[in-house]
Amino acid sequence: MKLKITLAISFLSLLIVFAAFKMDDDPFSQLLQKLEDYTSKYPQEKVHLHLDKPYYAIGDDIWFKAYVVNTKTSAPSGISKILYVELINEKDSLKKLVKLPIMGGITWGDFKLTDSLVEGNYRIRAYTNYMRNFGTEFFYDKTIKIGNSWANKVFTKTSYSFTKENNADKVTATVHFEDKNGVAYSENEVSYEVQLDYRTVTKGKVKTSLTGDAVISFTNNQSFQNKSGKIIATIALDNKQKVIKSIPITSTSNNVDVQFMPEGGTLVEELPQKVAIKAVNADGRGEDVEGTVIDEGGNEVTSFATNYLGMGNFVFNNQAGKSYSAKVKFKDGSEKTLKLPVAVKSGYALSVNALDTGKVVVKIMASADLVNGDELKVVAQHGGNVYYGSKAKMDKQVLVANIPKKNLPIGIVQFTLFSSSNQPLAERLVFINNKAELIDVSVNASGVSSSKRGKAAFTFDANNDNKPVLGSFSVAVTNAAKVTPDENNESNILTSLLLTSDLSGYVEKPNHYFLKDDLQTQKELDNLMLTQGWRRFLWKNIINNVGPNITYKPEQSITISGTVMKGNKPVPGGKVMLMATKGTVYILDTVTNAEGKFVFDNLSFGDSTKFVVQARTKTERKFVDINLDIVPGQIVTKNKNGADIDINVNNTLMKYIKESDNYFNEMTRLGLLERTIKLEEVTITEKKNPAKNSSNLNGAGRADFIMTADQLSTCITLSQCLQGRLPGVIFRGNIPYLMRSQDTPIQIIVDGMQMEADFLDNVVPSDVESIELLKSIGNTAIYGSRGGGGVIIITTKRGDGGRSTARYAPGIVTFNPKGFTISREFYSPKYDAASSSSRTDFRTTIYWNPQVVTDKDGKAQFEFYNADEPGTYRVVIEGIDAIGHLARKVYTYDVK
Repeated sequence: MKLKITLAISFLSLLIVFAAFKMDDDPFSQLLQKLEDYTSKYPQEKVHLHLDKPYYAIGDDIWFKAYVVNTKTSAPSGISKILYVELINEKDSLKKLVKLPIMGGITWGDFKLTDSLVEGNYRIRAYTNYMRNFGTEFFYDKTIKIGNSWANKVFTKTSYSFTKENNADKVTATVHFEDKNGVAYSENEVSYEVQLDYRTVTKGKVKTSLTGDAVISFTNNQSFQNKSGKIIATIALDNKQKVIKSIPITSTSNNVDVQFMPEGGTLVEELPQKVAIKAVNADGRGEDVEGTVIDEGGNEVTSFATNYLGMGNFVFNNQAGKSYSAKVKFKDGSEKTLKLPVAVKSGYALSVNALDTGKVVVKIMASADLVNGDELKVVAQHGGNVYYGSKAKMDKQVLVANIPKKNLPIGIVQFTLFSSSNQPLAERLVFINNKAELIDVSVNASGVSSSKRGKAAFTFDANNDNKPVLGSFSVAVTNAAKVTPDENNESNILTSLLLTSDLSGYVEKPNHYFLKDDLQTQKELDNLMLTQGWRRFLWKNIINNVGPNITYKPEQSITISGTVMKGNKPVPGGKVMLMATKGTVYILDTVTNAEGKFVFDNLSFGDSTKFVVQARTKTERKFVDINLDIVPGQIVTKNKNGADIDINVNNTLMKYIKESDNYFNEMTRLGLLERTIKLEEVTITEKKNPAKNSSNLNGAGRADFIMTADQLSTCITLSQCLQGRLPGVIFRGNIPYLMRSQDTPIQIIVDGMQMEADFLDNVVPSDVESIELLKSIGNTAIYGSRGGGGVIIITTKRGDGGRSTARYAPGIVTFNPKGFTISREFYSPKYDAASSSSRTDFRTTIYWNPQVVTDKDGKAQFEFYNADEPGTYRVVIEGIDAIGHLARKVYTYDVK
């Protein structure tokens, strides 16, 4: 994607010329080679999901396309071939997980939002197994609002107020309860529990007022200063039904945290430096402040003010021997005095100015005692690739260099100043908006109808550097009259892959920095660079040859592997068989290596596939143990984007979810939408089923004869237990036959898996929960030809689906791994002259296509039909080419 400039520098300096250098055997060149080796050995991945909408309602589908790129090359990643995408609720509980095959760095899928889910702030998290080695901070992790009107009776709206009580934070929450039509629930009893960081701080009961308000107060007096949690409120309705609502607590005070961050990292006496400000309120969002800098005598030195999302900067010269403070004034009129960072007496300062349209200006300043001292070096890198490097003697107090922006890649570039001993002294991030590296998408809408149900036929041309681009694109179309975009806070392929994926921590309103290219927006983006952290790698790790601990290998395919042991020793040359059932049986076999290890790779199967792994020694001995390699699931970490949480999701989305109801109700009327049937609460007395966990296709317990665990405790092998006890069954050796059909062995099924007839004695009798015999035509018919000789269904005590693996006997293990999720196709109706559909079309997503591919001339096309509702239709196109150039295009048209 990008031309890698390895230490090729030309300087035009206002004060001094840096000396360019070549790659040689000096220690600094060796350091840069270490960087190249490190990032080549430990490449990383980024993920972006293009979602069809910014928010959803229960009953919707979340459609998405994933773009996975290599951070070093910026091209579609070939490191991993499997992607995990999760839907996580407000309780940080995993609700849905899909596993998708990655092809050329892309894949796509969806989540169905069933009405068993509740409204709230959900997260969509995506990652590869390999990404887990580098921490969850760099997973794709987005907070989305999901409203619920379709399956909801109670709506809440909450406001918080904060006071101080004995130095503790007192919170008063006013929760308003109403029904779908806005009618208040008055004088209803509400019981509540307040949790902060999963600890209960108070419980109680209260009645709603005549206007439907319940006032709940609590105090945060915990020593660890909890900041977030939830109110679990249970309201009793007039029909005695109780409805539970979970209301987020995003903060317990109105405190604002203010930090002062010197450019480069350190303040140095007698050097004019830029100092960045970052003010964040208790909700985690930026809050603008203003103030003055004063010295120890109270004299005003300079003033400052943040100008966007609590970020700003001022230039400050710390005089020798003096200390300084900042008097900060908040929007409520209160003030606070904070100490500024302490300046060092001797040191270097790094200043980088990227506001010029054509160049980046790098300035190095030194305290007077360091002039004519050591040689310094500057390196600019992106993704582990060096795009600029130089070294120069500090023979003056200020050195300046100009770097053409065309020589730098789009995205975040890290400038680092090194000492003569190659230790990092100062660091600065800048964002280079080199639009020449983006794909230009030119949309042709001449074939687009502006009428309801009219055909919208689009074509577009994709070019980069005036050359056609062969790329993969995704297209989402919504009606902006129903789905209002929040453009500033939008996550898209540019914000994800160029900005937030390379920054640790929360970035508020990321798309704001891409909507305009004016000087003010560039200044705001630069303030973000001055105040945000960087953690993809640390120079000290490269210097000291400390690599990450690679626990999780890149997945090229689904693999089932393990080790065969006999006693405490591995079994070399052992025979291992893998049997899977998915409609029909398929069988694979292999042998173990010298360490007893085996592997079945290049597997592809669906979610519900079960496997049996059977192993024997080289001499056919069965008494071995199989230890499968089980990769633990990724834990759900706390939401790093907590500031995006909305305490009133349904209220915020009310217009959208009520309009969505029209679509859901119409689909339900036509029988095209599944709903969960929720019955009134009743007490059920269980009738004990002796085969309750059975995989019997007729239904558990529907058999001609059943044996249970208590009847199988007096024998060593299962065939011994069954001989003479199964009516109409005889045994030849250990193989069972029906008396009426002695040419065909009885089909053996263990926990849903079809086994060979001689498998029976591999099952330990004490492991069996139940045995069902099917011999009559009424019970065997469902098994077709496989049931012609009868069926014995064995359900083990571990065959209840509660575990991913179960072990019947030495040499036998069942395994139920996560398989690939089959992606569904978006339904897009077609209207033409012959169409007589009377169904009203209330779609909220008008069109979704995850795979639109341009041809060799950079041309592509897609088409769909408008819905029945007028409005401004918003077309969003995102994409990538094989080199890693990114594309994003937003086009709107009116439907009348």
